[in-house]
Amino acid sequence: MRSYTAEPSLPPPGAMPHARPHLSIATPASTPVSGSGSGPDSTVASVPPAPAPAPERAAAAAPTTATAMTAGAQALNRLAAYINAHSHALLRVTVGIVFFGFGVLKLFPSASPAEQLAVDAATKMTLGMVPETVLLLSLAALETAIGIGLIVGRRLLRPALVAFFLHMGGVFSTLLLLPDAMWQPLSPAPTMEGQYVVKNVVLVAVCLVVAAHEWGRGDRSGAGNGAG
Repeated sequence: MRSYTAEPSLPPPGAMPHARPHLSIATPASTPVSGSGSGPDSTVASVPPAPAPAPERAAAAAPTTATAMTAGAQALNRLAAYINAHSHALLRVTVGIVFFGFGVLKLFPSASPAEQLAVDAATKMTLGMVPETVLLLSLAALETAIGIGLIVGRRLLRPALVAFFLHMGGVFSTLLLLPDAMWQPLSPAPTMEGQYVVKNVVLVAVCLVVAAHEWGRGDRSGAGNGAG
């Protein structure tokens, strides 16, 4: 089989060779990148990556949000566990601070807003046989001692609780001993002084919880020693 080779046709002498059409590729002027070619004008268009769809971005942010929520929940659980373990101590110390502060105020003349009310009630309970100055100093010493016993706890806690409940009995008796000062005329609503007395029911409830825990702990300790 013969093989034929096509020879390129040459232009006749004196004729200008046909110029090849120059092909150019438009590339973005803002993103030229030097190509691997040897020419100085060799460039390759760089296409920026497409932004991630919104669902994918949300999915990427979800682990971070979940981690933050988990850390917050763990911190709250630790705080709740700490408060639960020390709840009774927190209650008695809080009431102790209140009583200590009110007792110290009564040591200074006219410093306590309930000074005259307490003196009037104590005067009626003692039938006027004790001077007002002595009554005020006695109330101040009693409330200060109750506050210290509640704050310190330990062996002082039970005597402080007994003194507290006895003192609260005297405080609530003012609702009967001083009706004109405790109740509004022709109305079952308490006056400002009456509200000052009634609010002590919160302190009574708190100390009932503290007392139940204290005496219950003693019973549990005795039962444990007996079993051992």
